Amino acid sequence: MSRYRLCPTPAQEAGLLEHCGHARFVWNLAVEQHSWWTPRRGPAPGYAAQARQLTEARAANPWLAAGSQTVQQQALRDFAQAMANFFAGTHRRPTWRKAGVHEGFRVVGVRGRAWEVRRLSRYTGQVRIPKVGWVRFRWSRPVPPDVKSFRVTRDRAGRWHISFAAIPDPIPPPGNGEAVGVDRGVAVSAALSTGHTCTVPGLTPGEAERLKRLLRRLARAEQGSNRRARLKAAIARLKAREADRRKDWVEKTTTDLARRFDIIAVEDLNVRGMTRSAKGTLEAPGVNVRQKAGLNRGILANGWGQLVTRLEDKARGRVTRVDPRYTSQTCHACGYRAPENRESQAVFGCTACGHRANADVNAARNIKDTAVGRTVAARGGTPLGGPVNREPQPALLPV
Repeated sequence: MSRYRLCPTPAQEAGLLEHCGHARFVWNLAVEQHSWWTPRRGPAPGYAAQARQLTEARAANPWLAAGSQTVQQQALRDFAQAMANFFAGTHRRPTWRKAGVHEGFRVVGVRGRAWEVRRLSRYTGQVRIPKVGWVRFRWSRPVPPDVKSFRVTRDRAGRWHISFAAIPDPIPPPGNGEAVGVDRGVAVSAALSTGHTCTVPGLTPGEAERLKRLLRRLARAEQGSNRRARLKAAIARLKAREADRRKDWVEKTTTDLARRFDIIAVEDLNVRGMTRSAKGTLEAPGVNVRQKAGLNRGILANGWGQLVTRLEDKARGRVTRVDPRYTSQTCHACGYRAPENRESQAVFGCTACGHRANADVNAARNIKDTAVGRTVAARGGTPLGGPVNREPQPALLPV
């Protein structure tokens, strides 16, 4: 998806919000309809039946008929596709959409008839949206020529974006035969087997302190007041700034890796399962819930899932997932594995050969070796995934 910053006027913004409200209303009606349906009532209505019902609803409700039929029908198509993905087992069941959170709609049609795009200047373009007119956007890069649909969204910070549905070509491999291992962490976002480490740029100390103050003020603000709305908008702007920096880091890091290496090895981690809440239930409450919540925030703030997803998009067929077990406890120099090797979060010290290195870099090198099929089994060491060798080995003499 090629995303651009949309710059609507106040009148155009009102029209866009109306489209968002109509699309959300139609989507929620479809969710309610399918939640009410049971097997004894027969099959749930599909897109064709719901489209006919939408025509009847537009005839009975002038406020719905004032909106774009294209936008409303596309909301039904999106819901039908979401249900198909749910029954295929690849996605979760579609849920309700909330005002202020899920603001967006999709337009599908032939370019030049249903909608159009044109360039005004070096950094400015225009897109024609049904029943809104020509809306300007920032021409940050060329618009793909073979686009057949686009989506307009509004985030919680109040920023509008337009995304044209186009899948970019993957980055060609360099052809140098080099491989790299990537270890993801919380203190260090990504450590490479080359020895390089990089961290996601989050909020500055001043911005983090301001966010804390805003959250305290939000807790004291009255529900539904204008003051609470202003505080939520200010918090959303800070959160959006943090998310933009994380996404920018992910894009730059993945592009650099895809251009430099032929094989990219990463840990095969279930990020969704790792970041699941530990609060449990009333019958079986969880333990260390606050500590687990802090770890979850750290994992999400470092973009673990985004990093691998974008790597697989840009370096198709060149990303290898490796079993992460024991990669942080195994010495890359001699192969000896023991929990005592991990002295601290940042320091790795082998109790057998005395090898010392950055813990994340050592793990990244083990990930790389596993990916390229190398088994380290020197002087009593064990291959990754084998039985734990707890017997210290004599230190190797320097060559």
